[in-house]
Amino acid sequence: MAAGSQRNLARVTEIGRVATRHGFGYLLERRRASNGDAESDRGRRLREMLDELGPTFVKFGQLLSTRPDVVPPDMIAELRKLQDDVTPFPIEEVERVVREELGIGIEQAFLSFDERPIAAASIGQVHRATLPNDEDVVVKVQRPTAPRQIESDLRLMASVARVVRERVHQLDFLDTGELVDEFARSIRQELDYKQEARNAEAFRRNFAGDERVAVPRVWWRYTTSRLLTLERLDGTHIRDLELDAWDDAERRDLAYRLTDAWMTMIFRHAFFHGDPHPSNILHLDDGRLGLVDFGLAGRLTDADMSRLTRLFIDAATENVAVLPRRLAELGVRYPREREDELRARLEELYYRYYGTRLSDIDPIEAIREGLALIYGMNLRLPTRFVILDKTIATLGSVAAEVYPDFNVFEVAKPYARQLVAERLSPRRLALRTQREAQELGEIALSLPRQIHDVMAGLADGELLVKISNPGVDDLAHHIDVAVNRIAVALVILGGLVGSSLIGVLAKSGPHFLGLHLISVLGFVISFAFGIWLLWGVFRSGRL
Repeated sequence: MAAGSQRNLARVTEIGRVATRHGFGYLLERRRASNGDAESDRGRRLREMLDELGPTFVKFGQLLSTRPDVVPPDMIAELRKLQDDVTPFPIEEVERVVREELGIGIEQAFLSFDERPIAAASIGQVHRATLPNDEDVVVKVQRPTAPRQIESDLRLMASVARVVRERVHQLDFLDTGELVDEFARSIRQELDYKQEARNAEAFRRNFAGDERVAVPRVWWRYTTSRLLTLERLDGTHIRDLELDAWDDAERRDLAYRLTDAWMTMIFRHAFFHGDPHPSNILHLDDGRLGLVDFGLAGRLTDADMSRLTRLFIDAATENVAVLPRRLAELGVRYPREREDELRARLEELYYRYYGTRLSDIDPIEAIREGLALIYGMNLRLPTRFVILDKTIATLGSVAAEVYPDFNVFEVAKPYARQLVAERLSPRRLALRTQREAQELGEIALSLPRQIHDVMAGLADGELLVKISNPGVDDLAHHIDVAVNRIAVALVILGGLVGSSLIGVLAKSGPHFLGLHLISVLGFVISFAFGIWLLWGVFRSGRL
């Protein structure tokens, strides 16, 4: 236990040194960045700091890159460059994981198994292999030390989050503990390869019969929580394509098919691949697009799609005044006292692009302005929309790299129009009316019983009304602290006054340095209390 605490202390010290080396020492010293601290490259410095701290912090940086509600746009752009590349672990450890998970060795489980991985990350690495039935597959093997290392890092990050919350008042607007908790949930899901396999199977089912997109088959017999075996797709990663040798028509077609695949997932399937990175998309030999790496996926509910429809209709009819309410219905949270400011910012952004042809809009710039609005207004986004936002932003960047003149909004427009038409179809409206009528009927049936319970509680004097306001608790805490400090200050003042009177009036009894001994003791005690009070004030950082 002591050894573990010592290691954690050493790691925290290392984090402090690395933060200082990359120009973030001012946060630990409770001061603001000086004018000489260049903010223009803070995103680069943050990325390099997380990269130096290791794989878990790299993954944390990747999470931060999906949170435009807590991270400035310039930092998001840099954090999205983080790559989770690490040194592969040896084949002996791969053999051990396979034996522990399947109960047999690599030689018995596979006809062939390439010892050299084709990709390696902090959680696992991928090998080519062939099954006994001659099927070519890829096998994702979890790093043996990954769960233990990640849990250790998560405990450390939780400790760092507490320190940041207590000491770094520049980040008071950010709930660092909640952010670490979200990261912990995300990375623990990544440790379960069965969840990724279920995602892959859902995508394969959704694209069944689609001649544009290929999703690998899951070989469940060779899949566990630490081992994932998928059909091998033969093709070239988008990142490795020699696009300079392609003509404009071919590049535009590829960008269109990329975007079309994701619009299909978002607007038709309501279940989408959350990381359209060039490393996760293949251009297959038969011309189809191949998807890999299904660890991050987003899902939109039927209610989400209906609310998005109302948002699209209001935007199309220039009903900008209700957009804040529509965002709130989607789960977006913002300070209520800033609702008028949010409405004004939305109107400014809306009318900047209203009436402009989609072909004339720079999608990357529009997305960047949207991210700046989210961060500037301190909006809080539900996780599913954080993933959606990150997905569309990444998709727009990848499509623009493939074909610089491509506009993601032009592809999205017919899908959005189709969504609105489908949601407002007579059949949909009839089903919605039926469902809402049923819900109202249930409410009406339960109303007499609820009224009876309330009246019975009133008659028995047992009705309890609870009013909760988180701000009141904070106010009560601050008042307690202030009252305690005033009480200590009064004790100090009383001690000083009493000691002074004794020193002046007392003539007999023991003396020290010309003062009565009781007077000297009173001054010493008052001085000690004064030092303690000042230390508490300085520790809180609030004078």
